[in-house]
Formats: sequence, C-alpha cells, structure tokens
Amino acid sequence: MAAKELKKSDFQGWLGHDKESAQGNMVWGEFPHPKEFEETDVDIEITHCGICGSDIHTLRSGWGAVPYPVCVGHEIVGRAVKVGSKAEKGIKVGDRVGVGAQNSSCLRADCEECTSGLEQHCTRSVNTYAAPYPQGGMSYGGYADYHRCPSHFVYKIPDSIPSEEAAPMLCGGVTVYSPLKQNGCGPGKKVGIVGVGGLGHFGLLFAKALGADKVVGISRKSDKRADVLQMGADEYIATDDDENWAKKHSRSLDLIICTVSSPKMPLNKYLQLLRVKGTFVQVGAPEDKLPEMSAFAFIGKGISMTGSMIGSPAEVEEMLQLAADKKIKPWINKYSMKDANKAIVDIEAGKARYRISLVNEKHL
Repeated sequence: MAAKELKKSDFQGWLGHDKESAQGNMVWGEFPHPKEFEETDVDIEITHCGICGSDIHTLRSGWGAVPYPVCVGHEIVGRAVKVGSKAEKGIKVGDRVGVGAQNSSCLRADCEECTSGLEQHCTRSVNTYAAPYPQGGMSYGGYADYHRCPSHFVYKIPDSIPSEEAAPMLCGGVTVYSPLKQNGCGPGKKVGIVGVGGLGHFGLLFAKALGADKVVGISRKSDKRADVLQMGADEYIATDDDENWAKKHSRSLDLIICTVSSPKMPLNKYLQLLRVKGTFVQVGAPEDKLPEMSAFAFIGKGISMTGSMIGSPAEVEEMLQLAADKKIKPWINKYSMKDANKAIVDIEAGKARYRISLVNEKHL
C-alpha cells in the first residue's frame, strides 16, 4: 500500500459551531486549522470512531469554553496511510491503528510525567480534539475522514479485535482499566462498579478479566440486572429498589470505581460499601460539583479517595492485549458516520447499550 499525501481539503468532518451542536446540530465541513505533518506523525484514514460522553460535554461547552468549530471523537480506528520517517512503534502504511483521548505530550527528558510513563498527566498534553498544538494548528477528532496524530499516541490494534469494538476501548475502556489495574484489581479483591453505562460496562468486563474474586454492578434501576450478570458480574445492586442497600452491603468491597457524572449521587452511601482501608476511585466528571460528604464517611475506616483519567500509552497497549487474550466483547451499537447527529442525541438519551461506534463506510 503506497503512502497517501493528504491535502488540507481532505481533513473534513462533523463540526460543532456552538453549544447547540450537542443537540444534533453538527455540520459537515473542512477543518479550519489542522496541524502540519511532522516526521513523527501518522495520518489515519478513519473507518470507525466511538462516541464518548466527553464528546457531548465538549460540544455544549459543559466543562468550560470551547474553541469552536470543533470536531469531536477520541476513540479512533482506521488505517495508517502516511507514516513519518521518525515514527515510533514500527507502524507501517496499511497497519490498522487507533488513537485515544490524548494526541500529544512534551516527551521531554526533563518532564517528570513523560519520563515516568504518566504522559496523560503532562502539563503540555494535547487532547485529541479542541486543543492547540504548541507548534501551531488545532487537534480535530474522529467524526471525520482523516486524523493526524504523533506516533507515540497511535496504537496497533490486535488482529482479533474488530474495529468497532476496539474504538470505544481507546478512551472508555482504558478510563476504567487504568484505575482497576493501578488499585490492585485481581485475585483477592472484591470490586464494585458504580454506574452501568458506557464506562461502567467496561469496568465490569475488565474487573472480571483481571480476576477479581467478586464483581458487583451498582446502578439505580433494576432494568440492567440481566445485562450486568450476563457481562460476568457476580451480583447487582439496584439502589432505587431497596432503601437499605447501603446497610445490607456495608463493608463488602475492597475497591469501587465510580463512573457516575452526577452531583446527586449518594456518595456517603457508596463509601459505606467499602471495607477498612478500601479505595474509592472517581472517574466520572460532572459538569457541576461532586455532592457534599461527611469526613467520617472515609476517616472512620481509613478509606482512600482518589481520581483517575484515561490512561498512559503503555496502559492502552496493555489493555488491548488483555482484551485480545481474554476475548473481551464490549456491547456495541453501530451507526453510520452519516448519522452522527442522531447518534449523539441517542447516546445522551441513554439509548446506547452500551457504547456507540460510528462506521465510516466510504473507508471500509
């Protein structure tokens, strides 16, 4: 396969021009300021892109001001069509590759984060969309035909993982895989996943694959019980169905990963589920504040409270290999790239079971 030289006009996708775009009002158009190609870069012809809650938050400026126009989508899979002479990881033209939520970091020898494998925390990090590059140009995401990314943040996709399943792993998957792995999920641990949605369903799948002794799905309604048990969970707690749920399950878990993005979640009761010296990890990011809590909810049992965001490049590759080895099958709905506006409305309405992948048929 010969390398493809992309023109500026090739970089087109679904653009959000204002906050109303989150309501299904994106418009197809050319990227105003894509970055110039560098020899460390890879150009990707996009075949699939997962939809993440971050896309909706960004389109509506929920987390802060956004540099419109934006093209969202940071769960990108496609084919490498141009590979720079200084690209990493042995990526070749024609390889099936992916990109997650991070496009760049400084990678300098004097950067404490980059040199210790914590690139996602680099102060010079560039998000995959809606962010300026230090050298000029903007990052534009995967609801599009092509994507340009520094090779350090491009990943080869294992042959056994279909593209529509690999795409949502690149943000949604690693967002829960990283804190599970970092906090010792495995034999001897009892793990709870709060919120059974796009992130939470990955949490259940990965907690089971990592060998936790017990995996518990926790959600408000009972309508997801069958799904959660089918995903491999050992137990399900529907918090709206039993006012005594926190007392009944008190001190039963070692680790909780909370994917909920609501300022109204019953945080004190979630902490009640943890054993002495247990750990609570928040990965959901509300546009508002987290709920108020009592200090005694965590100091009484010596609970650790922490947060986590995406994962490092090394963790992304480790997660993909685990998914391939354990034959992890996320629950995916496929939509045509042409129907991206409908897809974001449907995901915001809670219709996804449990992730959506856009399919760019013109590049299949």
